[in-house]
Amino acid sequence: MRRITRIATVGVASAALALSATACSGKTSSDAGSDSDKKAAIAYDIGGRGDQSFNDAAYAGLSKANKDLGVSGTEAEPSDGEGDADKVQRLTELARSGNNPVIGVGFAYAPAIKKVAPKFPKTTFGIIDDASVTAKNIANIVFNEEQGSYLAGVAAAKVTKTKTVGFIGGVETPLIKKFEAGYVQGVKDTDPSVTVLPQYLTQPPNFEGFSKPDLGKAAAQGQLDKKADVIYSAAGLAGSGAIEAASKAGKWNIGVDSDQYNQAGLANYKESILTSVTKDVEDSVFNLIKSVQDGKPQSGEIRYGLDKDGVGLSLSNPAFTKMKDVIAAVDKAKQEIIDGKITVKSAP
Repeated sequence: MRRITRIATVGVASAALALSATACSGKTSSDAGSDSDKKAAIAYDIGGRGDQSFNDAAYAGLSKANKDLGVSGTEAEPSDGEGDADKVQRLTELARSGNNPVIGVGFAYAPAIKKVAPKFPKTTFGIIDDASVTAKNIANIVFNEEQGSYLAGVAAAKVTKTKTVGFIGGVETPLIKKFEAGYVQGVKDTDPSVTVLPQYLTQPPNFEGFSKPDLGKAAAQGQLDKKADVIYSAAGLAGSGAIEAASKAGKWNIGVDSDQYNQAGLANYKESILTSVTKDVEDSVFNLIKSVQDGKPQSGEIRYGLDKDGVGLSLSNPAFTKMKDVIAAVDKAKQEIIDGKITVKSAP
């Protein structure tokens, strides 16, 4: 994985993206979109591509747009400890180079998009996991993470043998607390006697909890020592460390964002990944790119929940699908959420 402050231009296999260079060319904002009608860009969140989770799901959407729509994609990696000024420069260069849309992967891009979007009114800016910054040329892609997490809580409560389960959040932000809230509610609604151990790796403005696998590994080990036998991690790249620890202890993991059972970088631990709380970041990125290509760019809040299969639980692990009583409980809870019989909390 390349993590650099400049815009990344990466050579990949023919089935993947045709990536374009994005050095500043001296164009003004009015030139945005003049180079090509088939250029799109994503600016990665903390951890970058290769996190086996959130960023990789966004990459999959860009890759799909390349394959299905012929869109030339550009990727931009974050740097450790960067500030909003770095993000502003990154987004400005991407827009100036004619990419449309330009998508910020993660809520941390909100301040930068607020500054850059008005300068490029003909460019659509997408931001994933944030609805606070609005404009005609901004698409706010958001998810009901608490709903998918509720289903994970149902599954965890059904499979635990020690009556103790864990939750690891990367950074204690309102977004990650949605994961915790849904998970805890799902556990307690299913079996009030189960204890949930919540833990956050870092506090803002320290966002290393999304990028340091050793932090996740240490936190998971602490929860294992307290008899947790199911651990749900919403921690980006740091979550891979938690998955490793639980796997080596012979306990269950619940993955996040991507179907982590199928992530190549986690292949050694896949049998321990009972399921994953998926967010359809891949299709959300693809849909935004397609809307621009179709001349009808998405704008405003675009919400993905259980009702649209925008969030859910993966069924890749055969061991999970064989647990008929667990699957039945999950399916029942899913339908009751969709029908409005269960209202899932978005804060602990």
